[in-house]
Amino acid sequence: MAKNRSYLKFEGTLDGLTYYDQKGQSLVKTKTSLTKSRIMKDAKFKTTRQNMTEFGGCAQAGKAFRKAFAGMVGMMGDSYISARVSALMKRINLKTPGLRGRRGIDLVTNADLLVDFSFNPADSLEAILLAPYASPTLDANRDVATWLVPDFNTDSLLKSPEGATHFQLILSLGTVSNYQYVDSMTKYQPVEKDFNSKGITAYSAYIPIGGMVGADTTLTADLGIGAPLPATVVAIAAIGILFFQEVDGVQNQFAQGNSLVVATAE
Repeated sequence: MAKNRSYLKFEGTLDGLTYYDQKGQSLVKTKTSLTKSRIMKDAKFKTTRQNMTEFGGCAQAGKAFRKAFAGMVGMMGDSYISARVSALMKRINLKTPGLRGRRGIDLVTNADLLVDFSFNPADSLEAILLAPYASPTLDANRDVATWLVPDFNTDSLLKSPEGATHFQLILSLGTVSNYQYVDSMTKYQPVEKDFNSKGITAYSAYIPIGGMVGADTTLTADLGIGAPLPATVVAIAAIGILFFQEVDGVQNQFAQGNSLVVATAE
């Protein structure tokens, strides 16, 4: 792939060369004879088509995950979270039995692969919240999550960004259905549409930074379903922290230094 260093910057195809802009750079490549029609019809591209179908299903499952944690994705996610979630769904897809191009996305069986997924790897929760705590637990229906963080000293067991005066602990609970390929629709669909992409987040009170928290912190995230989740739906609990600076009695949230990670999935 070549770069166009001329002072003339343009886009399009000329004499077999295609000029285009990518992240502010003017690039040029040779025009290909490969067309979408050929990819979709030529027997030589059967594997490519099968991979495209599965990638499409993984993208749908990834979108369902992001929707379940919609508020947190925008607040905590890095710029690559969409691609990272889709890649995670592809790992699960490859572990699900079936014919290539028709393999399902069995999130429930492979729930362990969801654990430790960080919404922003640059801000690791284990490097920020050093206090001892257990993973959140789910009730028998899997629609209520509970997280207990014992009282701790914020001076020694919390790595807060400079200028932060307060923090909140967070517990998010989301559900995502398994996905299957539906022949009549020639695409992937959630097995349990009604239970797909549900989510809720619980926040602690604003906790001052400095000294002991003063008490154990217990968070409960309740989806309000009140009945057992279907066996083809995974419940995902993520835990995290938000930092704030208090100015004139107003809590101003920090844009960086916050963290959220999947801690329980079943």
